[in-house]
Amino acid sequence: MCAVQGSSAGREGLSNSRGECRTNTAARADVIILGAGASGLFCAREAAGRGLRVLLLERAAVPGRKLAVSGGGKANFTNRTVSPQDYYCCQGREFCGPALASFTPEDMLRLMRGWNLPVEERAHGQLFLTVPAQRLVQALVRDCRERGCRLLCDAPASGVRVADECFQVEAGGKLWHGKALVLALGSPAWPQVGGSGMGYRLAQSLGHTVIAPRPALAPLRLSADDAADAALLELAGVSLPVRISLPDMAYGNGAACGWDDDLLFTHEGLSGPAALKASLFWREGATLRVDFLPGQNVETLLDAPQAGRQSARALLSRHLPQRLADALLPAALARRKIAELSRSARRGIAAAVQARDLRPSGTAGLKKAEVCAGGVDTCEIDPHSMRSLLLPNLHIIGELLDVTGLLGGYNLHWAWASGMAAGRNILK
Repeated sequence: MCAVQGSSAGREGLSNSRGECRTNTAARADVIILGAGASGLFCAREAAGRGLRVLLLERAAVPGRKLAVSGGGKANFTNRTVSPQDYYCCQGREFCGPALASFTPEDMLRLMRGWNLPVEERAHGQLFLTVPAQRLVQALVRDCRERGCRLLCDAPASGVRVADECFQVEAGGKLWHGKALVLALGSPAWPQVGGSGMGYRLAQSLGHTVIAPRPALAPLRLSADDAADAALLELAGVSLPVRISLPDMAYGNGAACGWDDDLLFTHEGLSGPAALKASLFWREGATLRVDFLPGQNVETLLDAPQAGRQSARALLSRHLPQRLADALLPAALARRKIAELSRSARRGIAAAVQARDLRPSGTAGLKKAEVCAGGVDTCEIDPHSMRSLLLPNLHIIGELLDVTGLLGGYNLHWAWASGMAAGRNILK
């Protein structure tokens, strides 16, 4: 259970949540939003639509850099089905429930139709654009500006303090004043498109706790020092559907933590959707279990009457890439006729193919991670409005929070849902 007490950090002078900032009009706004990524743009659009004076400050030269290249440039913007069970949060994924219930995938699809952006559904309910994701960025920016939002780029925030009944933000060489502040600065993941830890530092300066971030939705490395895993490092380029699981972990309501998706071998280890999903829950030292023939039963294949005169290698090469079959099969058994194999030998082959345990040495790091797990502790945030429970009129949204979704459109949907929740409730 989260136990939150009021914090005095930065509160001096903020006695009236609707008090007027004592500064010139040009530098004043009702709400200042730091970060013009997916969640920040969405929050700005909603808040400006309510008639609030919104100032959106972006440290990069253009808004929405990460959004523009997401989903291979086609923005996997949501999933057909979204629920709290699709997210990881240290304090419990039920935190996501109110925001997700208030903004659904169908709500996002209605917006896409209004923007005349064509979409397509891919495997596992993933919804993508069929046009460049930059079109979505342009639609959001256009809506923000038409609703009166002021957007300034090349304006990195260097500090925030609270005084004279408002937030004072140093950004772009100026001092800006707002009655409310929204932190939408993302995480350090994917620094090539602007990821940084600035949001964490600002949240901490305002009294919030940050749960240590770690790379998530990232490829997993295998060690060449492990003889069993080293053979798999020779399989770069091999891809196939698998069942991947973390046998020592539970997911959801006690169910096994595992997923059916495509796995790609690389010269460093494992990638593809299956590995990226597993990386969200994997911890150093934990074991991964891979079923390379999901939906099949290898023992049954070996026991079939017509299989007896074949070798195990010949049989499995009809179901698996030959290079993978050779890497998985025990060398002493691979070329022997199946009829000559004992029951225990057949079980060993089945286990090697359908219950292969791997122990990754680590992830590929922040540069190759799509998102971070960890972030601002959700115990300190109201789940309905994304409002800080420590400091009046401060909201924290998107990837900056300790909420991380599975691969498949869930993280962008969280950006929309959390941004909408804050935008609807600022200065209410």
